[in-house]
Amino acid sequence: MDSRAGAGTETAATAAATAAATATAAAAADRLSDAVEFELIFVDDGSRDQTWAKITELVESAEAEGRVRGLRLSRNFGKEVALTAGLDMAKGQAVVVMDGDLQHPPALLPKMIELWQQGYEVVEAVKVHRGKEGLVSRWGSRLFYWFFAKAAGFDLSGASDYKLLDAKVLEAWKRFQERQVFFRGVVRWMGFRVATVDFQVPERQYGQTKWSFLGLFRLALMSITAFSSLPLRLAVVSAGLFLIFAVVVASIILYLKLQGQTISGMATLVFVVLVTGSVILINLAIIGEYLARIYEEVKARPRYLIAQKASAEKTLDPSSGL
Repeated sequence: MDSRAGAGTETAATAAATAAATATAAAAADRLSDAVEFELIFVDDGSRDQTWAKITELVESAEAEGRVRGLRLSRNFGKEVALTAGLDMAKGQAVVVMDGDLQHPPALLPKMIELWQQGYEVVEAVKVHRGKEGLVSRWGSRLFYWFFAKAAGFDLSGASDYKLLDAKVLEAWKRFQERQVFFRGVVRWMGFRVATVDFQVPERQYGQTKWSFLGLFRLALMSITAFSSLPLRLAVVSAGLFLIFAVVVASIILYLKLQGQTISGMATLVFVVLVTGSVILINLAIIGEYLARIYEEVKARPRYLIAQKASAEKTLDPSSGL
């Protein structure tokens, strides 16, 4: 049986973490039967440390036995795009996506491949414990997954990018041409036969995460707007509610006027103007986000640009991106 598992990684890890991830993943794969063939693909998403130098060293090392390839993007395009680049480069009967910081335990690979061999087309590693994280991050992720479930109809609580995809799933993924793509959501949307493997997120052994609160917020916003139109519908609902509110207030004012009562209340007027203005601005912001998504799509720019490729034969400098 010929099976290639390509690991597309987000290079938030240091060069040392890259080396450790390679060694650990190779050790896990070596515990499989000798009939299983595999390769490792590392994606350097525009890192500024020595990650690419380490990847190149690993590619050319004797221990790699020609089973390690590297891909360096021209700049930092973001996690989802780097993941896409790795999947575009992968081939074989199956592909595994995992981060390079060892918080996706390579020890799960044998179990994931075993489930795939049983006929499952997607094997997903599910977090039963998210490890150490701040209160804001924990509640922010819960809020995102709750809203995403309501908006898109898919419960992604505990989901991770650590997945095994069958070749047919990989080919289906490559048919998606959106510039703004949410990997976890798209894989769940495709609806192939899924098996899950539980794991606890271990502590980060190398380096520190590059994610900021603003970066996570942007990723959440992109994921929701790329996958659901519910925020636009909420804007319509809020407009309808304020129309009803306006009719009620206008009716009260007209009734008081006809009764000859004095109409006063500057504070009430200011309150109504502020609330109405806030709702209008929020709705305009929602519409603006969707217009931004449309703008990004219609430009039809390449998803990413490749600066270098490294394989056992040589390091390439392609002149075009995908």
